[in-house]
Amino acid sequence: MLAGPLIRALRSTALLGVCAAAGLGQEPSEPALAREASSHRTLPIDEAKRLQLESAVRGHDYVRAEKLLEEEAVQNPKSQALLLSLADILFLDGKQLNTVVVLKKAALLGPLNESSRYLLALSYISLGHKNLAIPELEQLALLNPQKAVYPYWLSRLMYRKMDFEKALTYAEKAVQLDSAFPKAYDQLGLCYAGLGRNEDAILAYKNAMRLSDEKSLHWPWPSMNLGTLYLRLERLPEAEDTLLKSIAIEPSFPVSHFRLGQVLEKQGRISEATQELLEACRLDPTYPEPHYALARIFRRQNDTKSAEEQLTLFKRLRDSDKQKGITRPD
Repeated sequence: MLAGPLIRALRSTALLGVCAAAGLGQEPSEPALAREASSHRTLPIDEAKRLQLESAVRGHDYVRAEKLLEEEAVQNPKSQALLLSLADILFLDGKQLNTVVVLKKAALLGPLNESSRYLLALSYISLGHKNLAIPELEQLALLNPQKAVYPYWLSRLMYRKMDFEKALTYAEKAVQLDSAFPKAYDQLGLCYAGLGRNEDAILAYKNAMRLSDEKSLHWPWPSMNLGTLYLRLERLPEAEDTLLKSIAIEPSFPVSHFRLGQVLEKQGRISEATQELLEACRLDPTYPEPHYALARIFRRQNDTKSAEEQLTLFKRLRDSDKQKGITRPD
């Protein structure tokens, strides 16, 4: 396999992409899973090709890395190590369907190790196949009962299935296993909010924000989620302040600009609200909801033409999301 540090870099970077692709939100990387000791042995390729492979990966030239590994796998079809490395690169390259195919082929040569089974589960999530990801994660959680990442992801999936009680159970387990895991606290907040336990949700989000700051993650999601909850509770000054914190962490985060636009609209600050909504559209031209909010504002201003244009854009982008299986933040 590729050297351990390189694989850990692959895992860290890939997880950023899978969250966005799955509609679960772009987040800081998970704690990287170490490969089993046996997997750190060198791949069955010569030194020159191994150096070419590592150079391609470090240079983000994934197509070249894939081609090299594919050629080697054809020459050595019984090597599971080559297939697992190829799956890593395909995942990095955003080719989750191909990742699944290669991992399934690798499984025919022997049981997948923990790291590769996790990659399989993440690929299923990215492809929107929650029902295939759940049993993989359940098995990983059973075999690795001290790792918080598996109940965390199970909570995410149960939350998306609207089973808030089960999602809460998994989120609480993740926090119990790792009390310094900010994403687990953020997920706990989502579960509490889904169950109407708003004060518990606020506390969980604040813990996520604190831990994120302590770890210097520069992660805008907990403050965005807390700001959204304040918005729903009509605690508008608190919502504005918290969403501004989220934007300060990541100025190019479209969801926080959208939520801030909603807050400003409720406060009657229509010009400012329009600016924030337009900024959300600029940052993510595929994001439907800001266009709906703009349509509402333009309609109230008797700008029928602009309102209809925004509503048409909203419907087109929403339909595109549905076709792609994309789920936006609540």
